[in-house]
Amino acid sequence: MAKQDQIASDEQIETAARMVLEGDYPIALTGAGMSVESGIPPFRGPGGLWTKYGEPPMNGFQIFLDNPKKAWEERLKPRNDELYRPLKVAEPNPGHRALVDLEAMGVLRFVITQNVDDLHRQAGQQNLAEIHGNWKLIRCLECTARFQPDAISVESLPPRCPKCSGLLKSDTVSFGEPIPPDVLRRCAEHSAHADLVIVAGTSATVYPAAGFALEVKERGGRLIEVNLYESEITRICDVSLRGGSAVVLPRMVAAVSRIRRAALS
Repeated sequence: MAKQDQIASDEQIETAARMVLEGDYPIALTGAGMSVESGIPPFRGPGGLWTKYGEPPMNGFQIFLDNPKKAWEERLKPRNDELYRPLKVAEPNPGHRALVDLEAMGVLRFVITQNVDDLHRQAGQQNLAEIHGNWKLIRCLECTARFQPDAISVESLPPRCPKCSGLLKSDTVSFGEPIPPDVLRRCAEHSAHADLVIVAGTSATVYPAAGFALEVKERGGRLIEVNLYESEITRICDVSLRGGSAVVLPRMVAAVSRIRRAALS
């Protein structure tokens, strides 16, 4: 793991805040680093669940399609393992709430998250795309409608969509499963307007999510990185803020508020 650099300075935070305010259409891309700060273990890397237990099958979606009844029977079994325990008790951290504050201020236009933990929703983020799905939701493979689990009857397995009778599965995107087209469409629409991306808690190397941020940069937009460590994209970022998002993002929000007040006084 890369060595953590010195925590972001007040001057760097101020520079990033001014960039955000100068942007016409700032968006954010978030990743596993934000989940870790809420107590959810990562999948990859040191201490990651896949590092410990091995990666899920790369053909997970095909396995589901081959026997959806069996997949649903497994889903409905009580689970309290090392992944589900943290997901059940995790709460949004100050980084999640900072992005909500930026949205409420009319500054941040959209958030693309690679996380499936539901924490952005719980924090109150409105303009949000969960590109890898949401572990709490059920999704129809035909019409892409999403449902809370208690809205779906499981008397007959596999359950069917109450809107179109399509096959239902967990909203979490499995290996080998295409990203739902409605999510990709929203990400593409918002990133096409974006001129700045706050990249928080991710090295922006997993596609297609990373592509949206990098396309903004290629068009001449700005990237602000918030990460504990130097990453693969640090060299192309306009500002790279060292530190966890739970610490750095609230500092950025405070700076944005301060600059705005000063401009109005």
